[in-house]
Amino acid sequence: MSYAIVRNEKLTRDRINGKCTHNDRKAKNHSNKDIDPTRTHLNYYIKKNEYTYTKEFDKYIKENNIEGHIRSNSIVMCQMIFTSDQGFFDRIGEEETKRYFEECYKFICNYKNLGEKNIIAAVVHLDEGAPHLHLMFVPIVHAKDKEGKNIDKICARDFWKGRDSYRKLQDAYFNHIKSKGFDLERGMFIEDTGRKHYTIEEYKKITNYDNTKKILSEMKLELPSTPDITDIKLNRLSKKRDEKILEEIIKPKDDLIKELYKDNLSLHKELSKQSKVIDEAQKYQKERDAILADNKALHNQVENIKTEYKEKEFDIEWKYKSKIKSLEKENNHLHKVVDKFKETIGKFIKWICKKFDIGAEDNLIKDFERENNISLDAEKQVNNEEREKEWEYER
Repeated sequence: MSYAIVRNEKLTRDRINGKCTHNDRKAKNHSNKDIDPTRTHLNYYIKKNEYTYTKEFDKYIKENNIEGHIRSNSIVMCQMIFTSDQGFFDRIGEEETKRYFEECYKFICNYKNLGEKNIIAAVVHLDEGAPHLHLMFVPIVHAKDKEGKNIDKICARDFWKGRDSYRKLQDAYFNHIKSKGFDLERGMFIEDTGRKHYTIEEYKKITNYDNTKKILSEMKLELPSTPDITDIKLNRLSKKRDEKILEEIIKPKDDLIKELYKDNLSLHKELSKQSKVIDEAQKYQKERDAILADNKALHNQVENIKTEYKEKEFDIEWKYKSKIKSLEKENNHLHKVVDKFKETIGKFIKWICKKFDIGAEDNLIKDFERENNISLDAEKQVNNEEREKEWEYER
């Protein structure tokens, strides 16, 4: 029985163009030996990207007014791969194969209300193993801001929220494809397989893919030799022929097959455990590298800011020191002017009194200040005016 297979891979910005090179077959020499260049012309797009995935993403951000800070290790796209085994596609034929991938595309357009505009590209490969669809999309979540307004934000964590998010994906995908008339079984549960989804590259690396293929192609399964009917002892001839065949031929083979199955199951579980460990190690290594890169970038930014503000601090300090020095010089000059003015006024009053024989200077000054409501002492006059303004303000 064939299985409905869907896999998802989360991608940061620095990884999406590598996927673009592979999906669009832009490499001159393919490192993937499974690609048959003589069949590449059979590949086709359900939705074709005009530019590289990075440029398409930047264009998407601009056109859709997506807000929020995207870090270097942020998940900006997801790649889904839809497929089954070669036997399934051979059975349904070319036209149904095309319809199958069109239904996969429609499924993702509607899954979690994603929307077709958030799909960047979708290409079907017919030149690499069993037919499969690569579908690139931006993990958009429809949410509300603090004011209650509808917004779209890029958040793979929320799009794939919950430990059972992939189980829900598998269930929804299987139900959709089954409802469209395709005779497939649901993929095995992660609890049964004990492993997570790997990229093709990671799977080949973990399993030593090329070497494994060679070993499998050369492997021969030796079943126990069938005993010659003439070797059956005469004292057993009393048994019925069918019983003898069952006991001497069929049962040994059945026992061996069961034993091989147990060994195979045990090896499969062990391989799954090892694959899981390697997958987790690679995942955390990538996260660690991304965090270290971010820390280094932030450290450089902090150092640049420190240098910039140190220079600004020096400039500001120099400007203020120059200004203070200038004001002190100006203040000293004004003090001299005021002192000279006071001295001149005093001499002038004495001269007036003598000239016109007015009498005592103090009486003349007091009469002048009383009649004009003003003080010849400039500092005293300023203090009086400020006090009067305070009184006016309090009223």
